[in-house]
Amino acid sequence: MSSTVSWKPSRVLAFGAAGSAAGEVIPALAARDVPVRGFVRHEEQRQAVLGRGADQVALGDLGDRDSIQAALDGVDAVFYLAPAFLPDEAEVGQAVVAAAAGAGVRRFVFSSVIHPVLSLVNHAAKAPVEAALYDSGLEYTVLQPALFFQNYAGSWAQTLRSGVLAEPWSTKTRFSRVDYRDVAEAAAIALTEDRLLGGTYELACDGQLDRHDVADLISEVTGQVIRAERADTPDVPPPLRAMFEHYDSNGLISNDVTLRAVLQRPPRTLRGYFEELNAQGQSQG
Repeated sequence: MSSTVSWKPSRVLAFGAAGSAAGEVIPALAARDVPVRGFVRHEEQRQAVLGRGADQVALGDLGDRDSIQAALDGVDAVFYLAPAFLPDEAEVGQAVVAAAAGAGVRRFVFSSVIHPVLSLVNHAAKAPVEAALYDSGLEYTVLQPALFFQNYAGSWAQTLRSGVLAEPWSTKTRFSRVDYRDVAEAAAIALTEDRLLGGTYELACDGQLDRHDVADLISEVTGQVIRAERADTPDVPPPLRAMFEHYDSNGLISNDVTLRAVLQRPPRTLRGYFEELNAQGQSQG
C-alpha cells in the first residue's frame, strides 16, 4: 500500500470507538501517527479505547447534541459509524454531519452499508446521512461495506459446540462479506490521503457464499463437521422480520474490485478470518 500521506489531521474524532467494528479504525490511524479522540457512551469504556491507540476519550451520547459539539472541539476530521439499529438513525447521523460542518471540521468519513437504497431497517437510514454529507460542503468519503466477518465471532464457540451454523433466513441466499479491519484501513487512507476524496466505495472481499458454503469453510478450517441450518426466530420485531424475509430470497452481493484498488493489495479472506478464530479458540482451550 502507498504510504504517501497527503494531509495529516491534527485530530480525528472516531465515533463508535468502543465497538468491535469502528474500534478498528483507531489502531489503523495510530499506525499513521494520527491523534485520535474516541467517542464513547460509558466511562468504563475509556481504558479499552485508550488501549487501542486513542490518546483522548470523549464521553457523550449520540442523542445529546451538546456532548457531540464538545467532542468536536479541536477536531478537523471525523470517522462516523452508527451503532446497529440505532433509533432515529437517519436524524442522528444528519445531526452529526451538521455539527461537524458547523464546528469547522474539514474531512468526514462515513461508514455506511452496502446497498443503502434498500428499504430495510439497517440500510434505509444510511441513505439520508449520505445525502447530508454530499450537501455538507465537507471533504467526504463514503464507505459501503458488505456484511462483516466479525459478525461470526460472537457465535463462533456456539457453532463449534453445536456443529450448526444458523441464521434466521434461507441457507441458500448468497452474500458478500468483508473484514472490518480492511474497512478501517480504507477509512484511515481516506482520512490521511486525498485519493479517496469525494468517492463512494462499495467494499467486499472476493466470494459470494451461501450458508452451506460458509459451513463447509468452517469445517475445512476446524476439522469439525458443521452443517447449515435456518434459525427459528418467532418473536422478532417487524423491521427485523422484514429484513429476514428479504434475505430469504435476496442476498447482498458485491465483489472485491473496489476494495482491492483502495487497499492496493488483496483483501483479507473469510478463510483467513476463520483460521484466526480457530487459533484463538485453541490457545484459550
